Amino acid sequence: MNTVFSTFPRTEAPPSFVSDVYNAFHAHDGHIATENLDKGLTSDQVLEIVRPDLVSLGFLVESGKTRPQKLQRPVFFGENAVPSLQYEVDAWHPQWRVGLEVEAGRAKMGNAIYRDLIQALVMVELEYLFLAVPLAYKYKSGGKTVRSKDYEHTVSVAEALYGHSRIVMPFSLCVIGY
Repeated sequence: MNTVFSTFPRTEAPPSFVSDVYNAFHAHDGHIATENLDKGLTSDQVLEIVRPDLVSLGFLVESGKTRPQKLQRPVFFGENAVPSLQYEVDAWHPQWRVGLEVEAGRAKMGNAIYRDLIQALVMVELEYLFLAVPLAYKYKSGGKTVRSKDYEHTVSVAEALYGHSRIVMPFSLCVIGY
């Protein structure tokens, strides 16, 4: 299986830019597809591979791990409209108001998808979130190769959030499985 995606809420057609972002990942299946690799890449490695495609779409993309290379999105504004709380995002498209997070091994086991969803809830101006997660995260446990189905898990969480009557999510979501 190659790159796939699911959008939420399920009752709305996705905006046209979803296929553009999906194609940025799908174009690199040979290098990032976790189903085909013995050992998956890190999230930074995946982001580096898809970076040129995202930039060509108009995304600002983090360029490293130091503070000036990170992308910050405001949550609260303090005095003189200076952000007093900000969260990091891997990529941001200012015109589309879209955030993008790429996860690897921590997507399910490290609960990164939950952190990404909660932080997106409070980011100012975020109207659409992309979560790119492995279709299969492979790791060794007790000498055996174990396969974690991170994409399926993330879609299941999204279905619960977007399908439940107790919650109204303030942004739309696309889960990309690579």
